[in-house]
Amino acid sequence: MTPGRRSSTFTRLLRHGFTDPSAAERLLDSPELATVRNDPVLLEALGATADPDLALHGLVRLLEAQPTPTAHRELLDTLVAAKPLRDRLLGILGASTALADHLARHPTDWHALVTYEPHDLHPGVTEFEQGLAEAADPVTLRVAYRRCLLSIAARDVCGTTDVAETAAELADLATATLRTALALAEEAAPEDAAACRVAVIAMGKCGGHELNYVSDVDVIFVAEPAEDTPEPQALRSATKLASHLMRICSETTVEGSIWPVDANLRPEGRNGPLVRTLSSHLAYYQRWAKTWEFQALLKARPVAGDPALGQAYLDALQPLVWQAAERENFVPDVQKMRRRVVENIPAAEIDRELKLGPGGLRDVEFAVQLLQLVHGRTDPALRSGTTLDALRALAAGGYVGREDAARLNEAYRFLRLLEHRIQLYRLRRTHLVPEAEADLRRLGRSLGLRTDPVTGLTREWKRHTTVVRRLHEKLFYRPLLDAVAQLAPGEARLSAEAARERLIALGYADPAAALRHLEALASGVSRKAAIQRTLLPVLLGWFADSADPDAGLLNFRKVSDALGKTPWYLRLLRDEGAAAENLARVLSAGRLAPDLLMRAPEAVALLGDGDGGGLAPRQQAALEQEVLAAVGRAENAAQGVTAARGVRRRELFRTAAADIVGSYGTETHPAEADQGALVDRVGAAVSDLTKATLAGTLRAVVREGWGDTLPTRFAVIGMGRFGGHELGYGSDADVLFVHEPREGVAEQEASAAANRVVAEMRRLLQLPSADPPLLIDADLRPEGKSGPLVRTLKSYEAYYRRWSLVWESQALLRAEPVAGDADLGRRFIELIDPLRYPAKGLGEDAVREIRRLKARMESERLPRGADPKLHTKLGPGGLSDVEWTVQLLQLRHAHREPGLRTTRTREALAAARAAGLLSAEDTEILDEAWVLASRVRNAVMLVRGRAGDTFPTEPRELAAVGRYLGYGAGHVGDMLDAYRRTARRARTVVEDLFYAD
Repeated sequence: MTPGRRSSTFTRLLRHGFTDPSAAERLLDSPELATVRNDPVLLEALGATADPDLALHGLVRLLEAQPTPTAHRELLDTLVAAKPLRDRLLGILGASTALADHLARHPTDWHALVTYEPHDLHPGVTEFEQGLAEAADPVTLRVAYRRCLLSIAARDVCGTTDVAETAAELADLATATLRTALALAEEAAPEDAAACRVAVIAMGKCGGHELNYVSDVDVIFVAEPAEDTPEPQALRSATKLASHLMRICSETTVEGSIWPVDANLRPEGRNGPLVRTLSSHLAYYQRWAKTWEFQALLKARPVAGDPALGQAYLDALQPLVWQAAERENFVPDVQKMRRRVVENIPAAEIDRELKLGPGGLRDVEFAVQLLQLVHGRTDPALRSGTTLDALRALAAGGYVGREDAARLNEAYRFLRLLEHRIQLYRLRRTHLVPEAEADLRRLGRSLGLRTDPVTGLTREWKRHTTVVRRLHEKLFYRPLLDAVAQLAPGEARLSAEAARERLIALGYADPAAALRHLEALASGVSRKAAIQRTLLPVLLGWFADSADPDAGLLNFRKVSDALGKTPWYLRLLRDEGAAAENLARVLSAGRLAPDLLMRAPEAVALLGDGDGGGLAPRQQAALEQEVLAAVGRAENAAQGVTAARGVRRRELFRTAAADIVGSYGTETHPAEADQGALVDRVGAAVSDLTKATLAGTLRAVVREGWGDTLPTRFAVIGMGRFGGHELGYGSDADVLFVHEPREGVAEQEASAAANRVVAEMRRLLQLPSADPPLLIDADLRPEGKSGPLVRTLKSYEAYYRRWSLVWESQALLRAEPVAGDADLGRRFIELIDPLRYPAKGLGEDAVREIRRLKARMESERLPRGADPKLHTKLGPGGLSDVEWTVQLLQLRHAHREPGLRTTRTREALAAARAAGLLSAEDTEILDEAWVLASRVRNAVMLVRGRAGDTFPTEPRELAAVGRYLGYGAGHVGDMLDAYRRTARRARTVVEDLFYAD
């Protein structure tokens, strides 16, 4: 070979797509290709394959394997003379090493690619059965199966069939294979075959006539006794036949395996019997089946065995499939199953997962199946097991927009074709896009991307997954808007009844009202309506993910009516990624947050990503500074307190919104896993806000009545949950008021001023207004309701020295200055420290008194008719149990354990553990119970808009509490069981620690 010729050939090979021209030259110079090495047709045909290097290597192997010189010459002559064979054979060799290996082992099987008759272009089950007819055992069945597979792959890579036709042919080949395998099993056990009638029902992709090259073939077996055969004996025989069929297809032999036969979609899964009678199947689906099992039956298709029994199976079960959408929580169940699939994908693979990942094949399939189940009840045209046929029918019926259906069809075909080509290479079951550049290059070329195959493939793949991600949710909701907005004349659209069906399936209790809201929001040609039509498909999905979609949609309409003409509102929702989802979560989670928002809708700006402060809680100093500045600008005390209450309302909304978003999670941020952190954030935020509100109110009252200086020093002491930084949304502010006359001021004058301040503060904070009231509770003061509202520091000192009871020492454990004169507050704390942290601990008489008071409170204060086991405050294992136990430890041991000198329950628990007073296990149990009870109380307030210590009884409210606590639709029973279990464990610890001597 001259250098010049080598250079010319080398360049020519590069131009034809070879990546290793040197190796290709050596192969072309091999004796096997001696007669055709210079044939330009051959080189052109090799260059047209997905991987010319691979195709050339496979061709040389095939030629080397020919049994005789005559066979060798026949192959070469046919290859050069017959373009159909040349394209088919080289196309396969360039796309599949597995089929190249098969041809090398069975070198005469290339003849299967020669015929080009009309029936060969689109074979069906009959043709494939003929191709498998000579199989006498599992080994020869595999050889015959691969021979048939050669013809399917050849039509695929040459473009003779499209991806849907290829998938259908693969399903037909699987059908023929199952029939042949059953015949082999029956031939091996004629007595078993005579004892029963067996039908094989294909499920999944095989049942849907859309199989992959390498996939589990999902089946269900149904059997009936033959005449005069007892049912138990017939089922045993049928089980033997079914098991043998599965082994014939699945077991590895010298020729490999065909594919696994998977029967786990049967009733009870792998724990249930492999074979059942028809009546047994029917009984299971009528009584026990879950929603996903009816979804799976969409694709059920009899493929082998007794055809009459297979049809009877379909006739019996299909009506149940079309009733599935009437089941409670139908849509959430289906969506939850989809989320669970995504969550189980390893993080390292999710971006390469073609089938199960976001924007993948399963997103299309789930969306289509969901719509089929909702509308197939009344429209038989939708009852196809094939995804693309069903999508076409949905578009034709107006259940999906035609443009959306066309884009989804294109994306699904591309993704399926890419999946086929990935699997064809080694005939291995995988749905991962490879990472190696050589693999991506081969795949890109196989899809016709020749200029820059790697970049082109990546771009097209990402484009199509993006389309699917955007459309698979929109697919469900967009037609609802088209049905009411009527903006596309001539387009088929949902009927009123179909729209009603869809809304009911989504969980709307009042579909007529929902359609009215949608019409009001989406109709017209204004910019507002156009933006809302874009937003609503996504918002409707988030509303459907809540316990009360009706409330979410109604509240969105109210907000939009209030803010729709303000440019920043629609821009916020359109442009800031988190804002729309945050708003949807907040509007559908209960009454409190929407009520707070409706009083000042501009607070919706807090939900965005920008610089408006977002949902992060503000520091107390900043809050107090804002409140005091607003009070300073007010003309009088009433206006000042109104301003302070306005800040409080806005910040309560911020806190509630952050709590809801953190509890629900978003598409980009999962729900907060640390429940204690959520409780602590709410407690700190609401407590800080209450302090700032009291500080502003105090300033407003003093300034109006006395100018800059009150005749007496005045301080507010937080008590209970307020002092412990543990306020919930519905908590009153427990306080004590203390004052100290200024020098030269008579005590009577000082006392009168202090009482006026308290009275005016309480009045102004409770005045009816658009802002929620702040109730001040001073019942923990000395002498309770019978004692004076305000005392001097000396009066407190005299009372505590002479009259103080043990319960008052216990109550003072939570005392902390929250507003007013800081020095007076500090001196009050110095006064009470010896009472709440007694130098010698607590005497036995005092311990007995605390236990007696606790027992009395449990028996007398629990509301009549309340279930004690579900009462979060006074029930066994509730807040009172945990807090009294912790406080008893503080009273007994805080004098020598400084860590216990805290007003916060969780901090005191941790300090008790650190001091060795509690075991790690007991600490965890008490902490978990306290956090859960606090979360439930917060949830009840968020959901109902009013405080409560027990779970709601109204189903939607109870479901909303469950959703806030992380329980999906249909799992409120699990929530209640978990609460009882947690509380029961805590009560056991309390009895050991609080009541034991």
